[in-house]
Amino acid sequence: MRPTEIRELFDRELREHARPDGPGVRVERAGPVVRQVGGPHDWNGVVWSEPGLDAAGADAAIAAQVAYWGGLGHEEFEWKLYSHDGPADLGERLRAAGFEAEPPETLLVAPVGAPAALPGAEVPEGVELRPVTDAAGVDLMALAHERAFGTDAGRLRHQVLTRLERAPDEVVALVALAGGEPVSSARMELYPGTGFCGLWGGGTVPGWRGRGLYRALIAHRARIAAERGYRFLQVDASAMSAPILARLGFTVLATTTPYVYRPGR
Repeated sequence: MRPTEIRELFDRELREHARPDGPGVRVERAGPVVRQVGGPHDWNGVVWSEPGLDAAGADAAIAAQVAYWGGLGHEEFEWKLYSHDGPADLGERLRAAGFEAEPPETLLVAPVGAPAALPGAEVPEGVELRPVTDAAGVDLMALAHERAFGTDAGRLRHQVLTRLERAPDEVVALVALAGGEPVSSARMELYPGTGFCGLWGGGTVPGWRGRGLYRALIAHRARIAAERGYRFLQVDASAMSAPILARLGFTVLATTTPYVYRPGR
């Protein structure tokens, strides 16, 4: 498939017909947009908007979503904007309405067979790659995430633990240990009924970077995806990760920017 065809498939399967990313949340069509709605610890936001959305329609949709989430009382919600979404100035319209743009990410996709067959993508000597299946494992995973990214992992801990308890077949979570200490973690979200799996996390603590852990975690998850019959791996990559993924066989489909609305700011 050509990149444009894969992007169209991605938009259709994972955005327009999105599924809840965890138990206790719902996905619904609200006029020209599709949104996910959950509790305050879940991801809440707009995942898709109609391709033919014009300026007036965009402003009306933005105002409707601000009013909707304002009524729920959440601290924030996100409009996940992709570079091919319309109208062309949708990002400017979101900012004018009070949204704040966070750093953009690159949407990359690869056939599962490419990363699964990576040569030399083995876990470094002295590192144990352990599946995360319970609360203790989630705590180790969250600690690795916090040490790697310097951010609080409270939401990650809640989401992964909830998914493991209620829908364990839809997530693969991993933590890498060296001397009993968590040095890296990653997860893969499985989207049943689609051809896609999403790779998330992949954070490594500073002292262990450059030793192949990131590459090994990608290959390990790709092999699991292939065994379960999925076709594509999808990543929303940071500026640091995107070049690495491109060298591992991933193709750029678009950029995506999180626009976050926080009432009262």
